This record gives sequence, C-alpha cells and structure tokens, in this order.
Amino acid sequence: MECSLEIDSVNKSFGDNIILSDIYLKCKTGDIVGVFGRNGSGKSTLLKIIYGTLDAEYKFIRLDNTVLAQPYKIKNSISYLPQKNFIPNNLSVKKVINLFINPNNFNEFYKDLIIKKIIKSKISDLSGGELKYFQVKLILFNDAKFCLLDEPYSGVSPIISELINTQIINQSENKGIIITDHNYQHLLKIVNKIYLIKDGVGKFLKDKEELVKFGYLNEKMLK
Repeated sequence: MECSLEIDSVNKSFGDNIILSDIYLKCKTGDIVGVFGRNGSGKSTLLKIIYGTLDAEYKFIRLDNTVLAQPYKIKNSISYLPQKNFIPNNLSVKKVINLFINPNNFNEFYKDLIIKKIIKSKISDLSGGELKYFQVKLILFNDAKFCLLDEPYSGVSPIISELINTQIINQSENKGIIITDHNYQHLLKIVNKIYLIKDGVGKFLKDKEELVKFGYLNEKMLK
C-alpha cells in the first residue's frame, strides 16, 4: 500500500536570519527525493524538523491521514541518519544489529559482504567508510515507512558510495527516502525527484538541468 509523507508551511529562523520560509515537500513510498542546496541553505535543518528533534516557528507534518507533532516518537514512522555517528563506540556490530533490526529482516541484512567482514568487530574498530555504510544500512532496514538521510556519502570512497546507492534503491521499493548530500553526482544517479532549497525557499525541479538554471550547478558539472 502506498504511503505519503507531507511536509507543509515549514518556517525556521535563527535570530533574525530566516533559514526556511514556507517549505512544502511531499514524499511517497517508492520515491527517492534528493534535497539540494548550498552550505547553510537549511537542508540539515529541514531534516531535523521533519524528524521532530528541532523546533520550528511553524510546521505541518502528516503521514497518510495522521498529523505528527514529533515523528521520532511514533513507531515505524520515520527513521533518520544524522551527520554524526549515533552508535556508541563500545558496542559490537552484532549487538547493534540485534538492537536495531527486526529479527524477520536478519537474513536479508546479513547477505552483505561488508556486514560479514565487520560482524565480529566493535564500532570503535570500524573504518570511516565501514561505519558510514553500516549506519546507512541500519536506518534503511528500520521498519519505518520513511527514511531521512543526511550526508550518507560523506567521508566514504566512490566504491562505498555506489554500495550505499544500491542499498537505497533496494529499500526504496517499500519506503520513501529523502536524502541531502553535497555529492550531487552520486545523488543524481538514484533520485526520481529533485528538490532545491535556495534563499530559504524550496521547490521541486522538473529535471537536473534546472539545477543549472537556478545556479546550483554549472553546465560542465552535469557532463
């Protein structure tokens, strides 16, 4: 069954600085929405507001027919990957999997060469790429209907980025995914909707060429 996450009328300021103004964004299961924007444009701020861990002057968030004030408190609604590591370093990889993943999904989760490689390790022993990949996969395999991924390609190699994209594509069959990342090349490979935040205002673009039209990329960057 198709589900819908609708974000409307988001307004957020820090002091006199308006970060987001009347933001509207909609994501359905099966969608991979790429949120683009310059540094400081409010991309990460928007994801935190959607998840419910950051207040806004105004926001309206609805999952199907239910209005959510703090989505992170609602079971199986929205999962969120922050930029910083959210897993305690003293835990083992296997322990984290047991805590985060539904046992019904264990077999599928373990069918992965990277997971098999790190399964006996502690979080503190993982490389930066291994840790990021593991975190992304944990969020994607959560039972939530929607996933928010903030900078999933940050600090990882092109090979790991491609593996992350494979995981995102596979999980998007049953959930909606909203991603923000400065690595536009990898993000543009998988998105079916492009959303740009500029000067506090957000809008869906009809194609990647409009990223040039609105000044986010230049023509050479799309070749």
